[in-house]
This record gives sequence, structure tokens and C-alpha cells, in this order.
Amino acid sequence: MKSSKKRKKPGLSDSIRAFLLVGIIVAFSAVISCAVIMIHTSFKEDEVVLQDEQLPDNFTEKPDENITSTVSGIGTKTDLPEVVQSPPQNQGESGKQINPSVPPVPVTPNPVTPISPSVPAVINPGTTGRVVQNLGTLVFVIDDAGNNLRELEPFLSIPGPLTIAVLPGLSYSAEAARRIRAAGKEVILHQPMEAIGGQNPGPGAIYSNMSADEIRAVLSRNIAEVGPVTGMNNHQGSKITMDKNIMQTILAFCSEHNLYFLDSRTTAETVAPELARQMGIKFAERNVFIDNEQNKEAMLRYIAGGLTRAQRNGSAVMIGHTWSPELAPLLKEQFPLFMEQGYTIKTAFDTINN
Repeated sequence: MKSSKKRKKPGLSDSIRAFLLVGIIVAFSAVISCAVIMIHTSFKEDEVVLQDEQLPDNFTEKPDENITSTVSGIGTKTDLPEVVQSPPQNQGESGKQINPSVPPVPVTPNPVTPISPSVPAVINPGTTGRVVQNLGTLVFVIDDAGNNLRELEPFLSIPGPLTIAVLPGLSYSAEAARRIRAAGKEVILHQPMEAIGGQNPGPGAIYSNMSADEIRAVLSRNIAEVGPVTGMNNHQGSKITMDKNIMQTILAFCSEHNLYFLDSRTTAETVAPELARQMGIKFAERNVFIDNEQNKEAMLRYIAGGLTRAQRNGSAVMIGHTWSPELAPLLKEQFPLFMEQGYTIKTAFDTINN
């Protein structure tokens, strides 16, 4: 009898293989789908980044907060952080030429150290809300008032504080002092003193052969004529300011009458500064003579030296004279510019008592 062969039924291994094949297909499809999604997302992110980097048309860069300023000369405005841009050198707010006849004078003899941003800022009183850096205090003293009123008058209209020293014993001494006070300027006694060269210092002078009582009597008469005054400075006086005994008498008189003494420094050998410190007297000293030469360009150079000193030391005392014909117009022109640059202008009294 022939034995019949039975057909073999599909085994478990065939089912597993089919299941694995389907799984592989599904997994492969999933991987492809994920890849497509990731690529699409990446393109979207790149587009967002590019859009964020686009700046608006009206974008402006913030000024550098670490900008420093220097003084470049007279009649110019200083570049300062976050301040309206200044006109070119030697020009005012309107752009008109202020001083066409005299070029800007650079401070070449004493280069100015740049001002640190830590220097306190002040509001310029001449320009509402404008912030400038405080570069120092300027004191302008005008000597030799009293000779006449014609030379004095131009100084009385200068728009700012001014200290004017009046000589005693002259025809217009008392009237000059009265007009100076009426104009709101400071009056001090311009005390004549003996000089080494023997020049005539004028009436009301102190001489080296005087006693202490005689010196006090002269000072009292002079102050009674031109006073009230806040202080005094010396007219000539190189011989007197070198004399310790006489200067002790003069400084003691100042102390008793609550006056300061301003040393004009007509000699480098003056004993006044050291004596004033020892005696505790209110004291100041001249830093610059403005009008050793009376032409405008030279006076600008001397003033530039004073600006340098004020910026370095905090203040500068500059002395000129009523008989310099171009000095009053020059100061009247420059005073507003000094304030715009950031300098403070004060009287000698306000500076010494600050």
C-alpha cells in the first residue's frame, strides 16, 4: 500500500518572518517621515533667525559712554558724550563765525590731559538742559581801575562774574568803585606797594621804611575811599611782598577786617603764600597775566594757558588791566564760550570762600 504524503503546513517561522518584514517597512517609513519633519523645521528656524537680524531703517547706534574731552583752544566748543553736536571750531550755535580775525589757538605749551568721564557734569546756564563737563573755575581780575571811567566802562558790561581792583588816591577811584558795585562786579583794593626797581607806585602806597602803625593807617584810608571791598591785591610791590615783617602786618590787617589777600606775584621770591598759610589767612595768587602783550592773538594764548591750568588744578586766576583796549571786547566775546565748554566763571571772593 502506498503511503500518502501529507502537505506540510506553514510553520511558526514563516509568520515571524512576515511580521518582521512588515515591522521593518513601518520603521523605515517612520524614519523617513521624521527626517522630512526635521529638515522642514530646520528651514523654519533659519528663516526666523534671519528675520531677527534685520534692523529697522531708523536704527541709530547709542553714543559711546566712555568718550573723553579735551580743550583744543579758545573760542571752540568741546565734544562731550550725549550732547548735541557742536558747530565747527570758532563758531557759535547759529554757525556764524565768532572770531574770524583770530584763528583758534591750540594749547601747545601745556598739553591738556583728557578729562575723565568721572568729572561731574553740570547744566550750562546759557543753554537750557544742555549737559557739559565741569572743566574748572576761571577767575578774571582786572587791575588799575580808577585812572579814568572811559577805560572801565567796557568791563562793566561783560556778561559774567568779574573782580575789579581799584587803585586808591586817584581822581576817579571812589566813583569807579561805586560803578563796579552797581554793575554787580566785585571790588577789591589794588594796594600800591614799593617795587625793587624804584618805580613810583602811585598815591596811597606802602613803603619798606614804614612802621606797622603807618602801614595800617594807609590801608584804612584806602579802604575807606574805595570800600566796601572783599579783599586786596598788590600793585607793583615786588620789594614789599619779599619782606616778611611788612607782609605779616598786611596779612594781619586783612584777617582783622575779614579780607582775603590776592598775591599778584610780581616777584617769584614773594613770601606771601607761605605766611598766609602759617597765619590762616584767606589767600589766592595770580596764575596768568593776560595782557603782557596787548594784541588779541597774544592775549588768547595767555588765556589758553589759564584754561589748561584750570583743567589740571581746578581753578585759575588770570589778571588783566583796564588800559588794554582789546581786553574787554575779547572777554565779552569769550565768556559765553567758556561756559559752553564747561568752565565755571567766579569772582575771586567766591572761589577763595568756596
